[in-house]
Amino acid sequence: MYMKKLIYVMAVSALAFQACSGGNKDAKESADSLNMAKDTTSNVAATGGIAVDDADAKFTTKAAVGGMAEVELGKLALEKSSNAQVKEFATMMVKDHGMANAELMAIAKQKNITLPSTVDDEHKKKMDDLSKKTGADFDKAYVSAMVDGHKSTLKLMEDESKDGKDADLKAFATKTAPTVQSHLVMINKINDSMK
Repeated sequence: MYMKKLIYVMAVSALAFQACSGGNKDAKESADSLNMAKDTTSNVAATGGIAVDDADAKFTTKAAVGGMAEVELGKLALEKSSNAQVKEFATMMVKDHGMANAELMAIAKQKNITLPSTVDDEHKKKMDDLSKKTGADFDKAYVSAMVDGHKSTLKLMEDESKDGKDADLKAFATKTAPTVQSHLVMINKINDSMK
């Protein structure tokens, strides 16, 4: 029930964002700015403060955007692909990244970190580009995007696991990294089979 509600909220906020994205900042930049404004080193009484340092807050917004993108791109692949391997992978993306997103949202809420409500401009462009493709062209582009996305997400998780200051976020990254690694191995195999 919670997952369905979460996905519905993310979908609604994505539509709302598309309708009114006239500003210069994308969702991730806006969240980063809000987090910087309520940093505990400034005025805790006025801002409510956040319980993590700037690097950990930035990790959280970046991980949230990446996770949302994986779920949305997975849904797109389920709609557009007819390749069984791609569909199986996309199903796993929606499930695994959906669960990780929910866990990250809970940590962020506990620590008063503002998360972006939608993906950033970079991921939005990738989604738009992918949505215009069909058939084998779509599958190749989706698989390529998944390889790149999982490489950068794995580095993000490993860096936070090693360098993060906040124990909960470090634990989240340490727990999430092996899942991302297994996704990367799987998508590389799919990529190799399509060449």
